[in-house]
Amino acid sequence: MSVIYDLVHTTTYSYRNPVTFGKHRAVFLPSATHRERILSYLVETNVPCKIRWIMDTLSNNVAELEFSEPAKQLIVTCRLRAEHFGLKAIAEFPLDPRALEIPVQYTPDEWIDLSVFMRPHAEDPDSSVATWAKDFVAGDQDHTLDVLQRMMDTIKNNLSYQSRETDGTQSPGETLRLKSGTCRDYAWLMIEALRRLGLACRFVSGYLYDAALDGGEVGMIGSGATHAWLQVYLPGAGWRNYDPTNQITTGFDLIPVAIARHPSQVMPLSGFWFGETQDYLGMNVKVLIRKLGNLPEFEPRSVVL
Repeated sequence: MSVIYDLVHTTTYSYRNPVTFGKHRAVFLPSATHRERILSYLVETNVPCKIRWIMDTLSNNVAELEFSEPAKQLIVTCRLRAEHFGLKAIAEFPLDPRALEIPVQYTPDEWIDLSVFMRPHAEDPDSSVATWAKDFVAGDQDHTLDVLQRMMDTIKNNLSYQSRETDGTQSPGETLRLKSGTCRDYAWLMIEALRRLGLACRFVSGYLYDAALDGGEVGMIGSGATHAWLQVYLPGAGWRNYDPTNQITTGFDLIPVAIARHPSQVMPLSGFWFGETQDYLGMNVKVLIRKLGNLPEFEPRSVVL
């Protein structure tokens, strides 16, 4: 079964006086994959601009926006209609024997392809992240799926979710020290911890569909907004989702847009402007996701010619 949905993502920047805008980078359009089919999309701005679409090094769709006039307000609206396919449980994707326990044994070819996702990117000066990660495999507790589940559960149950409007992502060590963070902080902590256990992980930016939204309510954390989680590469199963903010690994809830080695590579909207520092009044982001309907899943059939 698949879900047809409409998504409207609006970002508004406000300024006290007119400012000029440099090039902006928008990452909102999912890549067409076996899990996503794009039906229509549109980028609208209140300031005249030139839009150029590119594909980055990881095959993410990126819109480059070049504005031609100054303004006191910049509004960028992304509209999307797509068909989203859910993800079955990991139990239905048997792991290769070499992936059953940590450390997972990647083949030489996998090492070449996955090396950038295996190398830790965040500094860990006091080894707090490495120590925290190793606690999950202490005492022969090295079954891969069990370690992943326990780490995800620990982040969800032991840390406090705190929304934050400021740009950027906390370091994993800071998230552990504060015992709080956003979905981006949670994902980045789990990624860097698992990398220190030898697992290939990548950061995922996207949206969280929550059925409660269809009734005008917000249920899961991060729904009705941009969301972030991670994917872990497990031989035999491939790239599997782990959302430590909501303890989600399967289903229709996670709508991926872009993947990255580091969170800063896939900010939904980024850019620069020219003016006085005190002119900046703030930013507002609004995301609306509405389910239009479901399509049945087609049963595969063999045909004898």
